[in-house]
Amino acid sequence: MHALELNLDGLPGPTHHYAGLAPGNLACLRHRGQHSSPKEAALQGLEKMWLLHRLGVPQAVLPPQARPVLATLRVLGFNGDVGKLLQQAYRQAPDLLAACWSASSMWAANAATVTAAADSDDGRVHFTPANLIHNLHRSLETDFNSRLLQRLFADTTFFAHHPPLPACTALADEGAANHIRLCTEYQRPGLNLQVFGWDHDSPRPRRYPARQSADAWQALSRQHGLDNSRCLQLQQHPSAVDNGVFHNDLVATGHRNLLLAHELSYLQQSYRLDQLRALWREQQDQPLYLLQVSQYEISLSEAVDCLLFNSQIVSLPDGGMALIAPAECQQQASARAVIHRLLGSGSPLKRVHYVELRQSMQNGGGPACLRLRVPLTGSALRAMHQGVLLSEPLYRSLRDWVERHYRDRLTIADLQDPQLVDEVQRALDELSGLLGLDGLYPFQQE
Repeated sequence: MHALELNLDGLPGPTHHYAGLAPGNLACLRHRGQHSSPKEAALQGLEKMWLLHRLGVPQAVLPPQARPVLATLRVLGFNGDVGKLLQQAYRQAPDLLAACWSASSMWAANAATVTAAADSDDGRVHFTPANLIHNLHRSLETDFNSRLLQRLFADTTFFAHHPPLPACTALADEGAANHIRLCTEYQRPGLNLQVFGWDHDSPRPRRYPARQSADAWQALSRQHGLDNSRCLQLQQHPSAVDNGVFHNDLVATGHRNLLLAHELSYLQQSYRLDQLRALWREQQDQPLYLLQVSQYEISLSEAVDCLLFNSQIVSLPDGGMALIAPAECQQQASARAVIHRLLGSGSPLKRVHYVELRQSMQNGGGPACLRLRVPLTGSALRAMHQGVLLSEPLYRSLRDWVERHYRDRLTIADLQDPQLVDEVQRALDELSGLLGLDGLYPFQQE
């Protein structure tokens, strides 16, 4: 039975701003307080989606979440009408206000963990929304992500949904940004690389927090009915975390039978990759391409600056694979040299496409951060909600929608403006109609 991999990209929302809310995310901290351009962010994201669609890669759109989360501001002790509430929060706790306006759901790789039907014990695609407990602004995304995924993938014949893991440090879960599935064909069982930042006995980073726990992966495996013999748990190298690698997808990416990783991605990396090779030989009948990049070719700090390893690797309809890389990689000499070597390595990776995502990059997210991958059979694809699947008419409608509703410039001070609340609600009300998702947002149900 034929299967494919659907890329669902988070559409940057109309409140995209630079508040520097995530410790360990160096780009986010470096641009704290600068003005952003929500319009440019959304248009750049759409252009990346449109490129993949034109390359023949299945592509869909995940809508932004409703912001601000006024209920959270009230729980935090602010009160009054909307204008008073926002101004009070801006004066007393601007970081809390910024968290409640955050557009960070655009980085859809953190929305959930997804298990392919071929890997689960009941033959369905499984979803668990990430609890994202390490940062307030991210934790506010979980409930909406749960509702959205259940609405997009509603047919229980093909899809199974689980509640997020309990919101505690021991079960900290950051979603698919720490998950790589390797396989020969999407419809055949694969190997799941489950990357964690800490467990009870291993060394931890000293400067920045590790966000994913080993216990979370064990719980997710049980939820999704995974065969442990087809899972390999790897720990992020503490030095990587301390150099700004807050998720594994900043130093490693994989697609089908190809894994690309920096040499400091994992603790005991040589040994662990030998384990991976052995598992692959036991279970698969095609070659596995492990492309490692040394610290001498590109340092961790350089890799974090240009987000080389946050590129997407996609299969092309005419054969081979393409690297979807940030434009910053074309500008940085070390990254450019690495890509040149990779394209001549004899692996399936044959082409590179550079994409302009500066607005997202300045908050620490590249091409891979913006997308959630869902392996689907043809029947499962037809069973999901069709309104989010990208087409030329939808692409043009979304561009027009962004041009009409998004601000060119947004600062932290603008977050106290009650007019922005009205603007966002009008925009999202129209968007829900464009995507066939009426009633998706809470203000539509009031």
